[in-house]
Amino acid sequence: MGAVAGMRAMSAPALLSDELSRIPSMGLANSPLHFLQSDTVATGLKVLAATELLGDKIPDVPDRISPPSLAVRALSGAVVGATIFTANKDSLTKGAILGAAAAIAGTFASFYLRKAIKKYTHLPDSLSGAIEDALMFGSGLAITKA
Repeated sequence: MGAVAGMRAMSAPALLSDELSRIPSMGLANSPLHFLQSDTVATGLKVLAATELLGDKIPDVPDRISPPSLAVRALSGAVVGATIFTANKDSLTKGAILGAAAAIAGTFASFYLRKAIKKYTHLPDSLSGAIEDALMFGSGLAITKA
């Protein structure tokens, strides 16, 4: 899920929160991350994720590898990593570190993949963004269902 956060910062927590709101984890009951199991939080995160998906298609949006964007993606990866590890009765800190690292790696991988798609296929940014969205959504759903 950290790599998914690298592709779309708000989608990873939205997908995870949606799943947790339907199937709560006992491992999160006494955790500071238990709020992600709330229907209200899941809905709010889905709205933010949809806004991010639309905003990504705007031509003048800064690159995802710019420091502020990269920091948000790393934070998102840390949150989903910490949540997954805590839900599985593992270390919150270890999950946060691995989630953030995966988000940073996913950010750079998806950035350069999208550049390569544009270079070799000459697809418009909006279409390559839609392909990336499908990849992110499909992999995010598969991970949350597992």
